[in-house]
Amino acid sequence: MDSGREAIASRQGIEVSNGCDARGEGEKDKDLEVGFKASSENSGLSSILPSPQSDYDQAIWRATTLDNSRLDSSGWVKNAATKASKTPRALEAALNTEFEIKWDGPDDPNNPLNWPILKKIFILSSVALQTLMVVFYSTSYLSGSPGMMKEFGIESSTTITLGMTTYMIGLAIGPLVLAPMSELYGRRPVYLVSLFLFLVFVIPACVAKNFTTILVVRFFVALAGSVTLSNAPGSLGDIFKEDQRVLAFSIYFLAPMNGPALGPIIGGFVYQGAGWRWTNWLVLAMAAVLFATSLAIPETYTPVLMRQKAERKRKETGNDRYMSRFCHKDGDVALWRLVRTNLQRPLIMLFTEPICIFWDLYIAAIYGVLYLCFTAYPIVFSQIRGWEPGISGLSFCGISVGTALASALDPVNRRIYKMHRIDPTTGKRPPEARIACVCLGAVLTPAAILWFAWTCVPARIHWIWPLLSGVPFGLGNTFIFLQGSIYLVDSYDVYAASALAGNTVTRCLFGGIIPLFGPKMYANLGPNWAATTFGLITAALIPIPWGFYKWGGKVRMRSPMLLRLQKEKEERGE
Repeated sequence: MDSGREAIASRQGIEVSNGCDARGEGEKDKDLEVGFKASSENSGLSSILPSPQSDYDQAIWRATTLDNSRLDSSGWVKNAATKASKTPRALEAALNTEFEIKWDGPDDPNNPLNWPILKKIFILSSVALQTLMVVFYSTSYLSGSPGMMKEFGIESSTTITLGMTTYMIGLAIGPLVLAPMSELYGRRPVYLVSLFLFLVFVIPACVAKNFTTILVVRFFVALAGSVTLSNAPGSLGDIFKEDQRVLAFSIYFLAPMNGPALGPIIGGFVYQGAGWRWTNWLVLAMAAVLFATSLAIPETYTPVLMRQKAERKRKETGNDRYMSRFCHKDGDVALWRLVRTNLQRPLIMLFTEPICIFWDLYIAAIYGVLYLCFTAYPIVFSQIRGWEPGISGLSFCGISVGTALASALDPVNRRIYKMHRIDPTTGKRPPEARIACVCLGAVLTPAAILWFAWTCVPARIHWIWPLLSGVPFGLGNTFIFLQGSIYLVDSYDVYAASALAGNTVTRCLFGGIIPLFGPKMYANLGPNWAATTFGLITAALIPIPWGFYKWGGKVRMRSPMLLRLQKEKEERGE
C-alpha cells in the first residue's frame, strides 16, 4: 500500500534544510502535504504489524515518536533562546552563525542524506531484518508449544499462550519508555545495546528448565526488541531523501507485515525437525548475525552528528563558542523529561480524544483477532485435521497472500483516495479520504472470519477452503491497520506520534490478551461457533470506520487538541 506508506514515510526523519538546521520541511505528495516539523526522536510502526508497529505492532508498527513539547511555535528546537541562562553557548550559536556548526553545504558527504546508495541499502536491509526477527519471534514461539507442554507438564493451552502475551506486553511498553534514548545518545548505540540485550535474554529461553523462566525472559526479550522497532523508521528517514523514501519504506514494511505469518510457517518446520528449543536457538543465531552486521552501521541521527562535529571543532580550535542547535549536553533536555512526555501524552489522548478512543479500540480489536489466529489455526489444522507441525504452519500462507495482495492493489487505493475532493480551506484532501479502504477492510475481515468458521470443520471439508479464507482476512487487516494508522497521522499532524503511540500500546495489549481466550472458547464452543463469535464481534464494529468516513470531520472539529493545534497554525499564519 504505497500511498499509505508514502504518507508515513514522508513523516520520518528530520529533513535538514540547507544541510544544517532541524526544521522539518513540508513534504508533498503532489496533492497532499504530508510534512511536519520535528526535532526529536522519530520512531516507527509496530509493531509490529506484527507493529506493526507489527507495525508490525507496531507490528505490527509506529510511524514516528514526536515530542512536540520541545518545539516552539515556528517549529524550532527549544534549545538556545528558551534556555539562555542555562545554555549561553547554545544561545550564542543560535544568534551568531559564525559559531553555529552546520553541514558543509547541501552536498556534504558526511550528511547521511548524501551517503552512497549501497550504504543506504545496507542500513535498510539491516534494520528491516531486525524488525522481521522481532515480530517473527512473537509468533514462532507457539510453533513449539506442544513440546513445551510435554516437557514442562503443562496441560492448559491458555497457560502456554501466556508466553506470547508477555512478549506483546513488552512490545507495548518498550517504545514508550525506551524510545527517547536515541534522541540523547544516537541511534547506533541504541541499536547495539538493544540487540545485545535481545540476544542475551533469548539464551535463557533456549536452556530454560521451567516455564516461568520462559514467561519472564520473553517479556525482556520483547522489551529490548521493541527499541529496534521504534528506531528503524527514524533511521530510514535519516538517510533517504524525499524522492527515495516511498520505495525505502515500501521495502521496509514487508518485514513487520509478514513477520507474524512467517513465524509459524518457519517455526513449525524447525520444531518438527529439531524440537521446541531450536525455535529459540534459531532466533538467537539470527540475533547474533544481525548484531555483528549492526557493528558496521554508522550513526545516522543528525542532532547527534552535529553535536559530535561541534565537539571536534571546539577541541581543534580551543574555542568553546562553537555549538550546534542540538545542545542536550547543557542540561536543557533530561531523559526523565522525555520519558515522561512519551508516557503522558499518548495516554492522555487515548482517554480524552474521541478519535483516538474509537480508532485505538477498533484497530486493537482487529489486531487481537489476527493474533487469535495463531492459537486457532493450530487447533483446526493440527489437532482436528491431524497435520504435522511444519505443514500446519503453511496454513498461514493465506494471510500472507492477503497482505501481499493489499500492496498489489495500491493503484486502486491511490485512485480511490484521489477521487475525494481537496478541502479549499486546507488545500489538502480530508483525513477521512483515507478511511475508504478501511471501510472495505471492515467488511472483508468479519466476512473472512465467518468463512473460516464454517469451513474449518468438519475435517471432511477440503482444507483449501479455510486456508483461502485467510486471503480476504489478510487483505482486510492490512487495509485497516495501515490506512487507519495514516488516518490518525493525517488528523493529528504534529501530535501524530503520540496518537500512534497510544494505538501501539492498545494494539499490542489486545494482541497479547485476546489469544488467551482462544483455546477455551474453541474447546467449549467448538471451532464453528468460537470463530463465529469473533466474526460477529468484528462485524458489530463495522459502523466505526463507516461512521468516521461520514462524520469524522465533525468529530475532529470538536477535538480539544486539534482545536488548539488549529489555533497555533492560525497564529503562525499558516
